[in-house]
Amino acid sequence: MAELAFFAGTMDSGKSTLALQIDHNYRRRGLTGLIFSRNDRAGSGVLSSRLGLAVAAVEADDATNFWQEVVTRRTHGERVDYLVCDEAQFYSVAQVEQLARLVDDMGVDVFAFGITTDFRTRLFPGSARLLELADRVEQLQVQSLCWCGRRATHNARTVDGRMVTEGEQVVVGDTEAEPEPAGGVGYEVLCRRHHVRRETAAVAGAAELSPETLPLG
Repeated sequence: MAELAFFAGTMDSGKSTLALQIDHNYRRRGLTGLIFSRNDRAGSGVLSSRLGLAVAAVEADDATNFWQEVVTRRTHGERVDYLVCDEAQFYSVAQVEQLARLVDDMGVDVFAFGITTDFRTRLFPGSARLLELADRVEQLQVQSLCWCGRRATHNARTVDGRMVTEGEQVVVGDTEAEPEPAGGVGYEVLCRRHHVRRETAAVAGAAELSPETLPLG
């Protein structure tokens, strides 16, 4: 039986790596699928992981109709047994419902990967609908770590290393360690404690170096 599976996790939890592995395993079984990505760090039309793996993908956007994508290909004689959908949190409610319809009406397996909440700890509409409709929801077991060493549970948006809590829900950035350009947007995973305190690695580092926090000689 086909299913709609949603693999959820924070940034840096290995979602894209697992997506690539599932695609590899299904292709080895002789099945044919489509990979969709959106706002990948490596550019348009690519699904990449931070381990250096990458494959070509179909770039999804607000106008993508997943039902029609599969119908068109099958009408032209192509096989489509499954879909791998990365960054599914960016999908609209209607697009998630298209994925569910493909599972139910056409027997296409759908594997969706994404984060559940944004930098304000609010559910993305696409993730919320996936949680409501998915046959299976799996929380990825690879733990992202906060700068303090605790398990990271929240995604933080940063500007110049400082956490921000206002702005558009979707702004492309990355979690790489290299410093962002002045005024640039970055992302960092934090434990709940430090997310509530808005204490990023940069803020914690600055506090450690402040003369006010140095021990008296």
